[in-house]
Amino acid sequence: KPEPSKREHSATMELTPGAVAQETKQDIPKLERISAHSHIRGLGLFDHLEARQNSAGLVGQKRARKAAGIIVKMIKEGTIAGRAVLIAGQPGTGKTALAMGMAQELGESTPFTMISGSEIFSLEMSKTEALTQAFRRSIGVRISEETEIIEGEVTDIQIDRPAAATASKSGKLTLRTTDMETVYELGNKMIDGLTKEKVQAGDVISIDKATGKVTKLGRSFGHSEDYEVMGPMVKFVATPSGELQQRKEVVHTVSLHEIDVINSRAQGFLALFAGDTGEIKPEVRNQINEKVAEWREEGKAEIVPGVLFIDEVHMLDLECFSFLNNALESDLAPIVIMATNRGHTRIRGTDCESPHGIPTDLLDRLLIVFTETYSEEEVGQILRIRAEEEDVAIEEDALQLLTSIGREASLRYAIQLITPASLVCAKRKGAHVTTEDVGRAYDLFVDSKRSPEFLSQLVQDVPMPTVTPAATEPTPMES
Repeated sequence: KPEPSKREHSATMELTPGAVAQETKQDIPKLERISAHSHIRGLGLFDHLEARQNSAGLVGQKRARKAAGIIVKMIKEGTIAGRAVLIAGQPGTGKTALAMGMAQELGESTPFTMISGSEIFSLEMSKTEALTQAFRRSIGVRISEETEIIEGEVTDIQIDRPAAATASKSGKLTLRTTDMETVYELGNKMIDGLTKEKVQAGDVISIDKATGKVTKLGRSFGHSEDYEVMGPMVKFVATPSGELQQRKEVVHTVSLHEIDVINSRAQGFLALFAGDTGEIKPEVRNQINEKVAEWREEGKAEIVPGVLFIDEVHMLDLECFSFLNNALESDLAPIVIMATNRGHTRIRGTDCESPHGIPTDLLDRLLIVFTETYSEEEVGQILRIRAEEEDVAIEEDALQLLTSIGREASLRYAIQLITPASLVCAKRKGAHVTTEDVGRAYDLFVDSKRSPEFLSQLVQDVPMPTVTPAATEPTPMES
C-alpha cells in the first residue's frame, strides 16, 4: 500500500465545460459516533404545535414540548429576544433532550451554544468573561454577498476510478435546468465533493465556482416516485429554471465571538482552531459592536439572536446570576434556556434559599417549563428508540425487562445496559438480545441504588476502625 502524500495541494477550481482540476486529496473515513441525544431530530409537533406521542426521537412530555414549540416559534419570529426560559424537572425526564429538540427545530442557521453551570468555574478566565463569551457565541451575524454558482439537476454522473492508487480520478457530470443542459468534466476535488455529499442522478445541487463547494439542495420532484419508501429527511425541490451559471446572493452566518477572536489575536482566524482564546478586552468588543451596527445600517448584515442553553443552572453563584440579570437587558442578548433538577435549595455562595437555587429577581424574568416523570409505556418506547439508534436487535421480552429496570432503577441506567447486553449477545454469537443477556449485563454493572447496599454490607462484614477526634480548645469564633 503506497504511503500517503505529505504535501497537501489546495487549489481553487473553476468549473467550466472541458476544465479538469488537478488536486490530490486523501479519502478520510467518516466516523459516526452515537451520543446520548443523537436520536433526536426535533420536537415532533403538528403544524398547530400539538405534540405527537412519539415523534422525532421524543416520547411523551406533550405539555413541555408544546411550550417549547411556542418558544421556538417566537424565536423564529424574533419576538422573544433577550428573554429566558427555565426547564425544571426530576433527573432523567428529558430536559436536555428538550433543549436539543429545540436546537434541531431552529436549524443550523441559528446559533445554539450549550454549556454546563459547573464549567464556568473550571475555565482559566473570570466567571463573567466565560459567560460573556458564551453569550456572544450565541449571537449570529448574517452577512450577505454575491457569488457565482452553478445550480441544476443531476441527470448523469460518471466517475472513473483507476486501478492505480496514485493515478488521478476523472469523471463527467451532466446538469440541466428546465431550459438547458451541459456536461462538465470533473477533477479530483469535485469528485471528492460529490462523493462526500452522496450525489446521484435526480439530485438538485449547487456548486460554488470560487471554492468548488458542493451543496445538495434536495431531490427533484421528477424523481419522487423512484422508490416506494423515502426517509423522513428527504427533501423534494423543483428543478431550477434559466441558466445553469448565475450570480446569487449567498448568506454566511458567523458568531460575534468568532469576530471577537479574529480581531483580538495576532494569528487572526487561526486562533479559532487553537481553542485558547483567553480574555478579550472590552474595547475590542465595543469596536466590533459599532462595526456590526454600521453593517446593519448599510444592509450588509443582520443580527440573528441565537440560543444559550445552561444546564445545571443551580451550580451558578450570585455573581453569575447578577451578570445574567443585567446581560438579558442588553440589545445584543440571545435567548437563554436554563435547566435544573433542584427544587427549593440554597443559592450558591450565600446562605439564602430560593426556588431552584435561583434568585427571585431573576426568576421573575423566566418562563418556566416543567417536565413530568415518564410512564412505564413511555420508558419502553424510549428504550426501543435507543436500541434502534445503537443498531441493537432486541427481543420483546428483553425490552420489557429493560423497561422494568428503568422504572425501578433509572431510565439512564437502563439505556446504558443496551450496549453491554448487545456485547454479551455477540459473545455467544446470538442474533437478538435476550433476557439472559440483559440479566448478565445487569449483574455486571450495578445501578446507583444497589451500589450503596453492597458497600453497607461490606462495612457490616468487615468492621472499620473508628478514630476518636482529639479534644481541642474552642476558637474565639466558637466561644
